Amino acid sequence: MEHHHLYDGGENDYMQQEDDWDRDLLLDPAWEKQQRKTFTAWCNSHLRKAGTQIENIEEDFRDGLKLMLLLEVISGERLAKPERGKMRVHKISNVNKALNFIASKGVKLVSIGAEEIVDGNAKMTLGMIWTIILRFAIQDISVEETSAKEGLLLWCQRKTAPYKNVNIQNFHISWKDGLGFCALIHRHRPELIDYGKLRKDDPMTNLNTAFDVAEKYLDIPKMLDAEDIVGTARPDEKAIMTYVSSFYHAFSGAQKAETAANRICKVLAVNQENEQLMEDYERLASDLLEWIRRTIPWLENRVPESTMHAMQQKLEDFRGYRRQHKPPKVQEKCQLEINFNTLQTKLRLSNRPAFMPSEGRMVSDISNAWGALEGAEKGYEEWLLNEIRRLERLDHLAEKFRQKAAIHEAWTEGKEGMLTKKDYEVASLSDIKALLKKHEAFESDLAAHQDRVEQIAAIAQELNELEYYDSPSVNARCQKICDQWDSLGAMTQKRSEALQKTEKLLETIDQLYLEFAKRAAPFNNWMEGAMEDLQDTFIVHTIEEIQGLSTAHEQFKATLPEADKERQAILGIHNEIAKIVQTYHVNMAGTNPYTTINPQEINAKWDKVRQLVPQRDQALIEEHARQQNNERLRRQFASQANIIGPWIQTKMEEIGRISIEMHGTLEDQLTHLRQYEKSIVNYKPKIDQLEGDHQQIQEALIFDNKHTNYTMEHIRVGWEQLLTTIARTINEIENQILTRDAKGISQEQLSEFRASFNHFDRDHSGTLGAEEFKACLISLGFDIANDAQGEAEFARIMSIVDPNRLGVVTFQAFIDFMSRETADTDTADQVMASFKVLAGDKNYILAEELRRELPPDQAEYCIARMAPYTGPDAVPGALDYMSFSTALYGESDL
Repeated sequence: MEHHHLYDGGENDYMQQEDDWDRDLLLDPAWEKQQRKTFTAWCNSHLRKAGTQIENIEEDFRDGLKLMLLLEVISGERLAKPERGKMRVHKISNVNKALNFIASKGVKLVSIGAEEIVDGNAKMTLGMIWTIILRFAIQDISVEETSAKEGLLLWCQRKTAPYKNVNIQNFHISWKDGLGFCALIHRHRPELIDYGKLRKDDPMTNLNTAFDVAEKYLDIPKMLDAEDIVGTARPDEKAIMTYVSSFYHAFSGAQKAETAANRICKVLAVNQENEQLMEDYERLASDLLEWIRRTIPWLENRVPESTMHAMQQKLEDFRGYRRQHKPPKVQEKCQLEINFNTLQTKLRLSNRPAFMPSEGRMVSDISNAWGALEGAEKGYEEWLLNEIRRLERLDHLAEKFRQKAAIHEAWTEGKEGMLTKKDYEVASLSDIKALLKKHEAFESDLAAHQDRVEQIAAIAQELNELEYYDSPSVNARCQKICDQWDSLGAMTQKRSEALQKTEKLLETIDQLYLEFAKRAAPFNNWMEGAMEDLQDTFIVHTIEEIQGLSTAHEQFKATLPEADKERQAILGIHNEIAKIVQTYHVNMAGTNPYTTINPQEINAKWDKVRQLVPQRDQALIEEHARQQNNERLRRQFASQANIIGPWIQTKMEEIGRISIEMHGTLEDQLTHLRQYEKSIVNYKPKIDQLEGDHQQIQEALIFDNKHTNYTMEHIRVGWEQLLTTIARTINEIENQILTRDAKGISQEQLSEFRASFNHFDRDHSGTLGAEEFKACLISLGFDIANDAQGEAEFARIMSIVDPNRLGVVTFQAFIDFMSRETADTDTADQVMASFKVLAGDKNYILAEELRRELPPDQAEYCIARMAPYTGPDAVPGALDYMSFSTALYGESDL
C-alpha cells in the first residue's frame, strides 16, 4: 500500500511521524473519532474569537472561508481576499489560498490538494488540520534546545516528575489513567485539584476531573471524552498532543519561571564545579607537598655506610627513586599547575573572584618545595658519588697497607731473636769478625726497610683522615709495627756496641764472604723491592694513567738483564768461596758468617721476580682493557647526549615559536600541538637508553667525561622542562578555546586578537610591555587619549590585565580582557532577577519554591547557603536570594 505523507518540512522539518494517516485510520477507527472531536474543539477554541464555530470538520471547511478565517486568527496575519461565490471554482480558490499560506510558513504539503478538501475528504481534511496544529501550536515549543514533539514531551516530564504514579514516556498510553493531566494542572494551579485523593485505578474520575477543571477554570475546551480514552487500547497520539499543547500554552506564563530556573541552575552548576575543582586542587597540592616533605629528609640523610656494597645499594635505591617514584610526581605537579590555570580561567569567564589556595599550598609554594627537592636530589647524588669514590680509595689504601704490613712482618720475623743472641761471647776471632760484618750488613738492611715502615705509617694516617671504618685494627697493627721497629733499632744499636767492643779482638776476616754479603744484601733488597712493586695494587681512572704504569713497567723490565749480570756476579763470588774451601779444606761448614743470604735464596727470589713480571703484564693488560671499555662508555654516552641535549633545546625553542605564531584555528593549533606532544613522548625511549648508558658509567665508577658537556642531570631537567612546557602550551590553547566558546568570541575575532598581540610582541617573549599593550589597544579601536583622562583609563585597564603589577601583559590576560569587552556574560543582577521570577516577584523565596522549581541537588545547595530574609515583609522560612546572588560573583561572602 502506498503511503502519502501530508507534509514534508524539508529544512524546517517540524516533526517526523511514526506512521501516516492511511495507516492510522485503517488500524483503529476509534482514532478518527478521537481526532475529529479533538481537532474540532481545537479549531472552535480559536474560531470563537472571530464569532463563529464549526460542527462538522470536513463539511464546514469545504468552501475554504472558515479555513482562511482560522488561519488568520491563529497567525495574526491577513490572508488574500476570499471568493464569496458558491461555485466549485470559488471554493477551490479559497482552499488554495489557505494551502498557499500554510506553504509560505515553511510547510511543504504532499499528496493533498484543494479538490480533496472541497470534496469533503475526511482523511485529507483531518491531515490538513493536524498540519496546521503542528505548525502553529506545537512547532515553536522549545525546551533545552529540543523542539516540537520532543520539547513538549520533555516539558511534560519535567512538570510531572515530582508526582508519584506519573511516568510520561509518550503521547498515548502514558495518559490513559488521567493522572498526567491532573498533575499538569496541580503543578501550576494546586488549588484547583486535590491531587492526594486521586487513585491510579480510577482513570474515569481522573480524566473527567482534569477535563472539567480545564474547561471551567483554564479556558481549555474539552477536546476528548474520558470514555473514548479508557475504552481504547492505545489513544490517538495526535489528539493527545493537540490537547496537551493547549495545556502548555495555557501555562506558558510559567515558562518564565522555568527559564529563570534554568539560568540559576547554570550559574549554580558553574559554582559547584568550581568548588569541586578547588577541593581537588587543595587535595592534590596537599598530597604532593606531603610527598615532598617525606622525601626531602631521605635525600638529606647523609650518614655514610662503611662498605662499598652498602653505598652502591644506596645509589641503586636513588636510581629507583629517579626512575619509578619521581616521574609520576613530575606529571602530578604539571597537572596541578594546568588544573590551577584552568580553574582560574573558568572563574574569570564566570565573573567569579580568583581562587586563592589555602596558606602553604600556593603554586609558588609547590614550586619552592619542588626546587628544594631537586636541590636535595643534586646534593644527595653528589654525596653518594663522593662517598663511593672515598670508599674505593679507602679499600685500595687498606689493601696496600695489609700487603706492606705483611711483607714487613715477614721480614722482622726472627730478627729480635737474632739481635739478642750472645754468640759473640764464645765465638772465635774470625767468628767475631764475621759477626761484626754480618751486623753491618743487617744495619744496611734495616736502613733499607725504614722507607717501608714510613710508608705503612703514612697509609695508616691517611686511612684515619678518610675515616676508614676499620681504623682501630689498622692503628693497632701500625702501632705494633712501629713499636717493634723502635725495639729493633734499640737492639741493633746495643748489639752493634757489643760487637764494636770486641772488634779490637778480631784481626782477620774473609774478604770473599764480606764481598758476597755486601753485594748480596742490596741485590736481595732490590729483589724484595721489585717483588713488592710487582705485587703492588694500583687504581687508575684514565687510559693515560694505565699507560704511565705500563711505561714504568717496561722500563723496569729493561733493567732485568743488568740485574741478571749482578746475580751471576754474586753467585760467582759464592762459587769462588766454595772453590777455596774445597781447595784448601777450610772448615767453614759451608756457611757465610757475614750474611744469612745464600745462593738458593737469591735464585728463589730471582725466579719469583721472573714469575711476577708476566703476572704484572697481565694485570696491566686487563686494566688497560677496562680503561678502554670505560672510554667506550664515555664516548657512547657522549654521542647520544650531544644529540639529545641540542634536540631538547631545539624542541623548547620550537614550542616557543608555536605558542606565538598563528596557523589555522585554535582547534588546528591544538591538534598540531598534541601531535607534536606525541612525537616528543615517542622520543622517551632515547632518554631511557641514555639512562641505561649512564647507569653503566656509574657502575663502572667513571666520574668524568671530557667528550660532552651534558650530564644526565642536565638531560633529565631538560626533558622534564620540555614535557611541562608542551603540556602548559596545550593548556593555554585549551583555555583560549574555553574563553572563546564561553564568551562567544568568533574564530575571526580570536585570530585578530592574536595577530594584533604578535604584531606588538616584537621580541617574541609572549608578553607585551605597558606601552606595547597601549599601542595594541589603540590598533583595535580603543580610544585612549594622551591626556589625564586617557591615562586614568589606561591605568584602570592595566590594573585588570596586570593585577600583580609586573609591568607585562600575557596573551591569556589580553584575551580575558578582550572577551569581557566584546561578550555578554551572566551577572549577579541577572541571577537575582531569575530568582525573583521563581519567587513570584517577592523579595524573598521559600524552600518549597526552590524545591519545586530546581533539581533536588541544586535546590538543597541554595537552601543550605541562603541566609534568612529579614526584611519587613518577611514570613517564617523566608530566604534571602539577593545576598546569595551577589555572593556567587564574589561581591559578598556566602
